[in-house]
Amino acid sequence: MSDLSPLLKQATPVTVDHGEGCYIYGTDGRRYLDFTAGIGVTSTGHCHPKVVEAARAQVGSLIHGQYTTVKHRPLLELTEKLGAVLPEGLDSLFFANSGSEAIEAALRLVRQATARPNVIVFHGGFHGRTVAAATMTTSGTRFSAGFSPLMGGVHVAPFPTAYRYGWSEEQATEFALRELDYLFATLTSPAETAAFFVEPVLGEGGYIPGNTAFFQGLRERADQHGILLVIDEIQTGFGRTGKFFGHQHFGVRPDVITIAKGLASGFPLSGIAASAELMAKAWPGSQGGTYGGNAVACAAAVATLEVIQSEGLVDNAATRGTQLLEGVRKSATAAVGDVRGLGLLVGSEFTTAAGEPDTATASAAQRLAGEKGLLLLTCGAYSNVVRMIPPLIVSESQVDDALGLWSEVLDEL
Repeated sequence: MSDLSPLLKQATPVTVDHGEGCYIYGTDGRRYLDFTAGIGVTSTGHCHPKVVEAARAQVGSLIHGQYTTVKHRPLLELTEKLGAVLPEGLDSLFFANSGSEAIEAALRLVRQATARPNVIVFHGGFHGRTVAAATMTTSGTRFSAGFSPLMGGVHVAPFPTAYRYGWSEEQATEFALRELDYLFATLTSPAETAAFFVEPVLGEGGYIPGNTAFFQGLRERADQHGILLVIDEIQTGFGRTGKFFGHQHFGVRPDVITIAKGLASGFPLSGIAASAELMAKAWPGSQGGTYGGNAVACAAAVATLEVIQSEGLVDNAATRGTQLLEGVRKSATAAVGDVRGLGLLVGSEFTTAAGEPDTATASAAQRLAGEKGLLLLTCGAYSNVVRMIPPLIVSESQVDDALGLWSEVLDEL
């Protein structure tokens, strides 16, 4: 008999029979309020009727048309629709399957376009699990340990994680930018630095939002030194933060963005967007793949974008995100050292009385929530942050239900 790898540890004991909207139904007949959304993937909820219909119709027409061999209608329609929501000037797209592939494609592009070898990432960032993406990931050693040597040319600068440093956000930002300048003086010359890779909100790193001063500082340094700014919108894109893209909170212009997760409501689809001028600097043959831009995934993505627009899901994420963040803050007990978030990305960091990471209590809270019918995940370097990532369709009453269950969990710990 064969079985799944023993390394695939499920965060919950649930075996799913079916999903609908914000709910998952187990094979035991129990209903669970799903505030994991497939790690931010099922943006329109489970099995949104319009996404299901689009995928079903496409399966009956064309399942796969390899997009360096032939073009197909969903690919062209998706490209056109993304043009209406992408940041100004980012008018050229390359599609792949996973977030890691998008990061690697962006890395290849910036190195080829600038003829510079090095990139700078930020402490706590998560960019993927393939070799290059894992090298660029600093949210936890579990993503990069055990298969060295890793890729060269990656340097790490601080992210303004105010709570960890014990400073104000302003102090943490000043420190992060000052250390970035020191990095230029000591480790990678600006003339050898191709790009910054940065998340608007650290995801696996603990749900830590950036801020305007920090991102504006990155943009200023990028412009000064001819460095490209790559913003990783894989978890923060498509309305998740209460704006269409997370970087829009900070008034900053990216040179490249990476996209995936919420783009296709659960179908595997990712990509990078850049200006046509920049994209043309990639070397011939450097972009491609068998499954990228799959016809069914593209059809689902087109339907997803239509649902996000027609149902006002970006505004809903902003409103429900405020409700969720305020509610989680109100219910926080002494076990929770910090509550933070942006839109429908909300994290509760568990710490001991001495202020040390409390992984055990975070794990107990996540497990107890599941027993009560609320599915959650953990994140952070010490896995001591419990995160809430509901679908963008989440309602006021469903947020209230989740807050009620979460309050019960904290009271029982």
